[in-house]
Amino acid sequence: MDKLILTRMEFYGYHGVFAEENKLGQRFYVDVELHMPLDKPGRTDNIEDSINYAEAYAVIKEVVEKRTFKLIEALAEQVASSLLETYTSIEEVTVRVIKPHPPFDIHFAGVTVEISRKRAQS
Repeated sequence: MDKLILTRMEFYGYHGVFAEENKLGQRFYVDVELHMPLDKPGRTDNIEDSINYAEAYAVIKEVVEKRTFKLIEALAEQVASSLLETYTSIEEVTVRVIKPHPPFDIHFAGVTVEISRKRAQS
């Protein structure tokens, strides 16, 4: 399956188990892979035959910056659900949420959750 990939989108959100995280917020990175046929837009060169990635970015931003979740797993799930609800041409979506600075004394590049969800077959 073809993919449209948005890489390392940066957002400021208020997600975490600790009250301080919900109050102060922090930076999050999000990657999404939109699995969908890209042959038609490749032939027509017409944005209406694809997904406008600026609009997809706005959908993701709305979830990450306007909602609050305790777990980045829940954040990733909502991003995936919102994209599948908004764009019927997406057959599957993979979402990676990276929390680069978790609030504990461990030194590493961050914590990443990756989920993949498919459109329900009718």
